[in-house]
Amino acid sequence: MKDEARVMSRMALPEETQVERQLRPQRLDEYVGQRAAVESLRVSVEAARQRREPLDHVLLSGPPGLGKTTLATIMANEMGAAIVTTAGPSLERGGDLMGILTNLSERDVLFIDEIHRLPRVVEELLYPAMEDFSVNFVMDKGLNARTMRIPLRPFTMVGATTRPGMLSSPLRERFGIFHHLDFYSVEDLSSIIRRSASILEVAIDPAGAEAIARRSRGTPRIANRLLRRVRDYCQVRGDGVITAPAAGDSLDREGVDVAGLDRLDRRFLMAIIEQYGGGPVGLEAIAATINDEAET
Repeated sequence: MKDEARVMSRMALPEETQVERQLRPQRLDEYVGQRAAVESLRVSVEAARQRREPLDHVLLSGPPGLGKTTLATIMANEMGAAIVTTAGPSLERGGDLMGILTNLSERDVLFIDEIHRLPRVVEELLYPAMEDFSVNFVMDKGLNARTMRIPLRPFTMVGATTRPGMLSSPLRERFGIFHHLDFYSVEDLSSIIRRSASILEVAIDPAGAEAIARRSRGTPRIANRLLRRVRDYCQVRGDGVITAPAAGDSLDREGVDVAGLDRLDRRFLMAIIEQYGGGPVGLEAIAATINDEAET
């Protein structure tokens, strides 16, 4: 089973793009959790607005599904600017990035997800763009080669990464603001679930929201996914209202236990205990034992 196909995966599923956009908060006042990061960004955004300057470049790190894309979108909204979104693996050549940079308007936000996966040639093009708002573009080759300096409109670069240690020092040093996003508390996830239920026009009581939150692995993306699964169950098998018993029954049927573990998680743990005496064991070995892929 591929990780992206699992109900408990922190990665976004292809069919979730539209609903994630629908549920995504648009302003800092609507954002739940990550209080230290939010309050720091609130000050940075207000200071930039008062000076009528772009927000300083921001690096967001943390596991998938915790709100890095959401925060990037909110920063653009708070600055009254547009956001251009791309991903490190999709920028294969310097020309791919050049086309984006030269079309940015002043104070726009360029959001690069998985920024640790940028090719080196593209990354090096970013250095002067972030530092001096210009790019050095090499024209022709050999003896006729010459460097053309192209000015850019001042913009804000927001990078997101799940593996900050893979960023090169020169790139990391060009960010002025750093925030690491942590897993969410049950209380914060319950608030997120109630907000999402309101947007989806689903009836839910506080205990029902908490029951879903406790199985969501501290991750809003998973919480919203489980909410939609429970909603469907309550609509077909119940009275349409999400209560704690209904949520528990629904998620039990999905194979998600009270600890937020799914069937594959339990197979993984049982194999380590029964086949390898509690470990240690290599990833490839355990994948072969449970007949699954190591990437999962």
